[in-house]
Amino acid sequence: MGNCQAIDSATLVIQHPNGKVDKLYSPVAATEIMKMNPGHYVALLLTTTFYSSSSSSAATNNSNIPLRVTRIKLLRPTDTLVLGHVYRLVTSQEVMKGLWAKKQAKMQTAEEEWRDDDDRKNYKSFRL
Repeated sequence: MGNCQAIDSATLVIQHPNGKVDKLYSPVAATEIMKMNPGHYVALLLTTTFYSSSSSSAATNNSNIPLRVTRIKLLRPTDTLVLGHVYRLVTSQEVMKGLWAKKQAKMQTAEEEWRDDDDRKNYKSFRL
């Protein structure tokens, strides 16, 4: 009875994609976890935020279903998992999908900036 929080801060939690949770009681290298789980990367769980889907622009008929957004940071194999943090195993396919989406968003932003610059140049040349 008593101090449960002290026990939680003395563990590190690893969440598997299938819902399984491992608790470890000492620091461990990310490479060891990756070797035990081939095809997976280790990510530090930063935040989980819930949004109501009715406020999103892509609201569907089930507008009362919350949208969960989880922010993670992928770790290098040389990084060490430390006590008091929650980590998640992420499949290689999910990592590639996320990197592709990030690249597409960057390209779209750059294209929009290029169009804006091009529109300004055309406007200036039209005024002259």
